[in-house]
Amino acid sequence: MAAGMTDLRHKLDSSYRHLGDRKRKPFEDEYDSSRRRRRPSFERRSFEDEIEEVKKIHEGCKQCQLFSESECREIEKKIDEVVEIGKNGKYKEHTVDKAPLRNKYFFGEGYTYGAQLAKRGPGQERLYPHGGVDEIPKWIFELVVSRLEEAEVVPKGFINSAVINDYLPGGCIVSHVDPIHIFDRPIASVSFFSDSALSFGCKFSFKPIRVSKPKVCLPISRGCVTLISGYAANEVTHCIRPEDVKARRAVIILRRVLPDAPRLEPSTASDHDRHTSASRHSKRDHHSHHHHHRSKDSSPTSSRSERERSEKDRYRYDKDKDRSDRERNGKERGRSEKERSSESSPSRESKRKSPVSVENGSHASRSSPHGQAKAEDTKTSGKDDKQSGLSPLKRLRKEEEEGLKREKTEAVPPKRVKINRHQLSKS
Repeated sequence: MAAGMTDLRHKLDSSYRHLGDRKRKPFEDEYDSSRRRRRPSFERRSFEDEIEEVKKIHEGCKQCQLFSESECREIEKKIDEVVEIGKNGKYKEHTVDKAPLRNKYFFGEGYTYGAQLAKRGPGQERLYPHGGVDEIPKWIFELVVSRLEEAEVVPKGFINSAVINDYLPGGCIVSHVDPIHIFDRPIASVSFFSDSALSFGCKFSFKPIRVSKPKVCLPISRGCVTLISGYAANEVTHCIRPEDVKARRAVIILRRVLPDAPRLEPSTASDHDRHTSASRHSKRDHHSHHHHHRSKDSSPTSSRSERERSEKDRYRYDKDKDRSDRERNGKERGRSEKERSSESSPSRESKRKSPVSVENGSHASRSSPHGQAKAEDTKTSGKDDKQSGLSPLKRLRKEEEEGLKREKTEAVPPKRVKINRHQLSKS
């Protein structure tokens, strides 16, 4: 230990003296464990509390099998007609709400929810102005609502709003509570096309979509009527999970809108429509812009095949270009050699000319028949080579061989005679 330091605590205290007010306090002789900072501990719910909540959820749910097989088929045909009318665009603007693997059709009353809200949060939902959606079709009252009223599931005249949710396999609706300030309780729903399940107390996470384990999972069969109220409708969320929609499923939700429910004014509704349309356009533009950059940076499988095809075409083009360049260079080389040979041919023919005559001081030359034959051969050789497909070098070799053969067969030209000027002067 360093001199002058009797304890490690004094050493640590002295090393922090230059910090002034922020200096570290010296350790005390006795350590008080009660002064230790502890993380706040959250109380876990006991098993009894969870069982109690499950009981409350079950108390707020009632089910009954009310529709037969034939009745289900008849109602399902009507639902198909609604879907077809929606595809043709014959409903009002706020009647149809499309989402991936799920479409909603509002009748009687429609309201803003989810991404349509200018301000997010519970209690911000608003009804559309009167006439914002289409009226409830007569077949819903005749085939569905009347049966519920006869069975005393709902009081007569209670229903003034109907929604048809059409799910494709893998479709879902996230956890939510039907707005308490808009809809009265109980909330009735009738399921068609296939069996499914209604889950309570789930939490959703996205990208990829995941759903936590539900507190209660309520099976729903085809033609089954489900009523929720009390704790199940007001204090806990409910949802439809993707794994519970294994085939196409449609549900008709029947509710009563409260008379004092908040409603959008016509001017506010038009502003809201512009806001939602602008947000949809911006999302679509962002998606297309992102897709454009994605196609540039990393192309999918189809563009990859196109890229491979273009590389093959480029390779084939380069290969053909090299071949054409080689052929053009060969032709030019053959042409230059042919010109050289044609330039050197007069010197060869001049060696084979007849003796020089010195009459009248003029030099007259007489070409041999061998030279004339060779000139004719060179004219016709180009045509013969094109037909035979010989290269320029092979053609020259062939010409030389033919010339040698002719020289052997033809008569040898006469030798030149040297004339001495002194002998001419003496004569």
